[in-house]
Amino acid sequence: MGRAMGLLEVTRLSKSFGGLQAVKEVDLAIHRDEIFGLIGPNGSGKTTTFNLISGALRLTGGSVKFEEEEITHLKPHEICKRGISRTFQIARPFADVSVHKNAMIGALNRASSVSEAARITDEVLSITNLLTKKSVMGKNLTIPERRRLELARSLATKPKLLMLDEPMAGLNPTEIEEMSELLRRIRKMGVTIFIIEHILQAVMTLSDRIAVLNYGEKIAEGTPEEIGRNEKVVEAYLGEEYVIADS
Repeated sequence: MGRAMGLLEVTRLSKSFGGLQAVKEVDLAIHRDEIFGLIGPNGSGKTTTFNLISGALRLTGGSVKFEEEEITHLKPHEICKRGISRTFQIARPFADVSVHKNAMIGALNRASSVSEAARITDEVLSITNLLTKKSVMGKNLTIPERRRLELARSLATKPKLLMLDEPMAGLNPTEIEEMSELLRRIRKMGVTIFIIEHILQAVMTLSDRIAVLNYGEKIAEGTPEEIGRNEKVVEAYLGEEYVIADS
């Protein structure tokens, strides 16, 4: 079976902070229409990798290509306009602004008019099950609602690639399953998903492929089954209890 067309190509991605090399020559290739997971211990370089790809940090070395175009030195808003959007670990909606206006901030990045932005905003609030909350102030949302609003704001930019930094943090098991189902629906809409997640059962179930970082280096990449059986990954991160037994 042929492999889906490449969307994001990261080559020898590197970042140093003084004497600390936070990311060391990481290669990643994310294909269209897949859910790609990025896992690893705290401090392994996952969020730094996201920051480098999205333009929030400057690279020390390496390159990033999106749809075969070099985007390595573009600013975050330029990268967003090309079709990459991201969320953050801590969902911080504007406290005294309505859900609708919070999400509309994302839509205004790509929409050609305010009326188009309002229409897009209604669409993404419907997708994320927040339309009935559109008049609620950001400060009055629950944690799962804040997570979905962060997702809605990113979706409103009409991304081809959606980068999610721990979208399930703080959620209970029922809410995690609801978020997983929402991400599957978004993928079916034609949006490729690149996700950092510490809740292993969720990311293992959700992802088509997974890469593992440890001390800034990629130590493994493969299907969830391959990752679950990889001795280096088990030793560095998963722990013996997570080894996927042979059926």
